[in-house]
Amino acid sequence: MKLATKIEAILYIKGKPLSLEEITTHLDCDREMAEDALIELMNDYAHRDSALEIVETPTGYSLQLKSVYENLLKELIPAEIGTGALRTLAAIALKNPILQTELIDLRGSSAYQQVAELVQLGFIRKRPQADGRSYWLEVTDKFHQYFEIDQLTTF
Repeated sequence: MKLATKIEAILYIKGKPLSLEEITTHLDCDREMAEDALIELMNDYAHRDSALEIVETPTGYSLQLKSVYENLLKELIPAEIGTGALRTLAAIALKNPILQTELIDLRGSSAYQQVAELVQLGFIRKRPQADGRSYWLEVTDKFHQYFEIDQLTTF
């Protein structure tokens, strides 16, 4: 088995950046051999049509997804939503649309931060109230897709 292939396996298994010293320890070889194999591996990744790459970070060498695929990562990995934000999202979805001032009356002032988080995650959108100083909050298509909800009915 080639040394470069072993480095690839180590970087994959560890799942975090490793210094050259850590790599040599896992390979039980000298620094120069590890450097040559690492350069070979980096060169191999640079010339193949792959979604992965080997990069040198401030903390070491890492096998990671190329930045051009970050949009896929955001779409495919479920967003982490805290319980409070989830309850706020449920209130917005049930009233859809709801004025932010009405939501704050229902959920308290912590809802301001939760609304910002939900907007950033793409689950809700804010639009200015035409005749007031508040915002209308409404769920987005991403909300419906993520939670697999076609339509909400109010009681």
